[in-house]
Amino acid sequence: MKKLGINTICTHVGEVKDEQFRGAVSPIYMSTSYAFDGVDVVRYPRYLNTPNQEALYKKIAALEKAEDALIFGSGMAAVSTTLLAFLQQGDHVVLQQTLYGGTYNFVVEEFEKFGIDYSFTESLAIADFEKVLQSNTKVLFIETPSNPLLTITDMQAVGDLAKKHGIVTMIDNTFASPINQTPIDFGIDVMIHSATKYMGGHSDILAGAVAASKEHIHQIWNTAKNLGGSLSDFTVWMLERSMKTMSLRVTRQSENALKMAMYLESNPLIDTVYYPGLKSHSNHELAKKQMKLFGGMLSFELKEGMDAMKFQNSLQLIKPSMSLAGVESTTLSPALTSHALIPADQRAAQGIKDGLIRFSVGIEETEDLIADIEQALKAF
Repeated sequence: MKKLGINTICTHVGEVKDEQFRGAVSPIYMSTSYAFDGVDVVRYPRYLNTPNQEALYKKIAALEKAEDALIFGSGMAAVSTTLLAFLQQGDHVVLQQTLYGGTYNFVVEEFEKFGIDYSFTESLAIADFEKVLQSNTKVLFIETPSNPLLTITDMQAVGDLAKKHGIVTMIDNTFASPINQTPIDFGIDVMIHSATKYMGGHSDILAGAVAASKEHIHQIWNTAKNLGGSLSDFTVWMLERSMKTMSLRVTRQSENALKMAMYLESNPLIDTVYYPGLKSHSNHELAKKQMKLFGGMLSFELKEGMDAMKFQNSLQLIKPSMSLAGVESTTLSPALTSHALIPADQRAAQGIKDGLIRFSVGIEETEDLIADIEQALKAF
């Protein structure tokens, strides 16, 4: 079969065939108990190998150009299980400076219990990654674009550095999604997602995903079956359904985000806009090399003295809301939510100001989003 296009992969790869009734959508196999004698595969939900789970792995792997994949009960289940699968007592991991708050918190609160050492880079320069490498470094962990400042990490440079030292590379690819970038093309080994976000896309399911080589996926599975972060088959079915439209959704959201970033940058009441699609972004040229479109996420700061929560509470169409990447546009304050667990001095060191607003751009008409922002700014 010839190479399939992205929308065709989203729509057709990883379906469960309805052999009995030939329905157009995948049937759901809700059983938590399967035969163990005289079968090719002993299936059990905690082993992450039910029919719906195994089918969805094919779609996720195809989108990431990987050999195999796994899904989990949340993005953090995917992050924690994957890191613990490759790290043990006495090992060391290098993580980039700017990370999702949940990942940061997991590392600083849990790794000491396991005797795992870690270092955060001072910046995203490859020299800063190399500077903190140790003889026992086993993993390099990056996130690009990062949450919430949309910084861009040079995936090719990280991949080359890791291969030179025999280190496994991992990326949180949630913000870009496999629609906008495929890290494996740049030498990254393991791709991790909060599938709650763009893969789910409708703010109604919680899930995580990992894609990698068959060897790496087996290593992750070997830990996953012990930690128990499995996903119910109904949620698996909903995720497969949602991913059918992922390319359509993410493309529209990315196009809208660029328009909104340009509008915000031109607005005199907005101080700074963080979006890799803007020419003013410090990593714009690198983003152009790594990404197809620049994603549906951006962040911005109001002019000094303007209350970020007053502004968000004045919005009528755009929802102040905890998560991101749904078809509806949402905002939040990272200092109060996604990065609240990071100490204030650490947030400041990363450039995350208390007044920063993260903006997840949806599929609405941008004219309506701009009108909503304009009316909210009148509160000042």
